Amino acid sequence: MRKSTKRVFALFTACALMASLTACGGTQDQTADNSGEQTATLSGAVATGGSTSVEKVIGALSESFMESNPDVDVTYDPTGSGAGITGAADGTLDLGLSSRSLKEEEAAQGLKETTFALDGIAIVVNKESPVTDLSLEQIKGLADGTITNWSEVGGNDAPVVLIGREAGSGTRDGFESIVGVEDTCKYEQELTSTGAVIAGVAANPNAFGYASLSAVDDTIKAVTVDGVEASEATVQDGTYKIQRPFIFVTKDGEELSAQAQAFVDYATSDAADELITAAGAVPLA
Repeated sequence: MRKSTKRVFALFTACALMASLTACGGTQDQTADNSGEQTATLSGAVATGGSTSVEKVIGALSESFMESNPDVDVTYDPTGSGAGITGAADGTLDLGLSSRSLKEEEAAQGLKETTFALDGIAIVVNKESPVTDLSLEQIKGLADGTITNWSEVGGNDAPVVLIGREAGSGTRDGFESIVGVEDTCKYEQELTSTGAVIAGVAANPNAFGYASLSAVDDTIKAVTVDGVEASEATVQDGTYKIQRPFIFVTKDGEELSAQAQAFVDYATSDAADELITAAGAVPLA
């Protein structure tokens, strides 16, 4: 009888412990630390989506996080910053991704932002272009049609062709607001991804556009702006003027799932800095 009582007590204790470990929807048995090391058993999905500019960064962070937390599935849907913000607002995404800060009207809808990296917006031209440096004022003129020929800024005698992103893009919003050309840009093409902009500029000797620093490759050329190169150091110290944040968008006052919160904690920790740098973006100073 005494052995039976002990077995019942042991069973009760085990059940109580299991219940306490799965009390939060079965997504967390313990808690994960900010280094990404698996000190906990997390499970479930983390749905992210939005800015196409953050693709390399969010991919690197997700891969590293899932290696340490193999029962968590972090997904990413590259739909543009506007769609990412909307997804966070309507609850279809755990984490909206935006490559611009929230506007006042968006924050007023009960949304909040958490910056996890910085990015320079590079001004890119065709590799054959002789132009190597532009001032902010010249970039404004090229974008709004005040300057229509490259010869006016030291280039070839050829028409200026602006290729940019679609309305709602965080990259477009960042470029236009910083340069001061909101709603005045004379676009030849408006494309739905950063990669498409780069390909368009690479294919047209008279084109220029803008792209996330993390996306710039050797198919095009990034010019200096007022003599300053877009780089990690110049973005962090603020000397490169055309820059913006990469942010997570969530609902203010609403608690994230354990796995989503652990991912945010990891992405904003010092442990993520090397991954962010390797992906071409700039970690927070």
